[in-house]
Amino acid sequence: MQLAHIPLDRLNISALNMRHGKRAPDLSDILPSVRARGVLVPLLVRPNGSPESFEIVAGRRRYFAAKSLADERGKADPLPCAIMEAGEDADALEASLIENVARLDPDEVSQWETFSRLIREGRTVPEIAGTFGITELQVKRILALGELLPNIREAYRRDEIDTETARYLTMASKAQQKDWLALFADPGQYAPRGYQLKQWLFGGQSISTKVALFAIEDYPGLIVSDLFGEESYFADADLFWQKQNARLPPSATPVWNTVGAR
Repeated sequence: MQLAHIPLDRLNISALNMRHGKRAPDLSDILPSVRARGVLVPLLVRPNGSPESFEIVAGRRRYFAAKSLADERGKADPLPCAIMEAGEDADALEASLIENVARLDPDEVSQWETFSRLIREGRTVPEIAGTFGITELQVKRILALGELLPNIREAYRRDEIDTETARYLTMASKAQQKDWLALFADPGQYAPRGYQLKQWLFGGQSISTKVALFAIEDYPGLIVSDLFGEESYFADADLFWQKQNARLPPSATPVWNTVGAR
């Protein structure tokens, strides 16, 4: 069995799925959990005649819940999947995955405490992923909560901070976190949340490393990684544009705008 995160558009329902059908099932019981925490239990999939596509053997409702969430937010996160190999029994494999994930504490801060303790004891990210039947990326995302100030982590544990906001705060420097926490603690101030927080962190524009015309290793500033969106961004927009425009031909007009920014 191989664990991986697979984009939604590379997944489809297998004819072997007991609840095979194109109509979305009732998701009222699981959608709130998926909306709050994402899909935790990996879907069981197998190759579908192409290395780029997979069919879902088990996890149809999780798939439709993720699609529903993608429609709400306008973006689709890759789903954790267990890729079956020839001869593997789907029922036994799914039961094992569910049992392992059920052993995890329900909230992400408690999971971070567990994973951090295991890291201190010498366990590696792949070993932790194998123990709990989740992907290495899921483990890294939980460990990223260690970048948060303790007061922010505790507020997140108490559900005073939503998941999207907490995840963006893992990209913030300690100084930015302190500034944000001061706003959050002051009832007379507004602490940006969600996508507004992302804009606040990057001074109005978050520029992906994908749009750079120069070699990333030549950039002298800080690059911030977003484990949850699997992107990396330039922390200093002005420094980025200096490097970017330096790579333009002499006859070209400098492009001081936000192309590639989000």
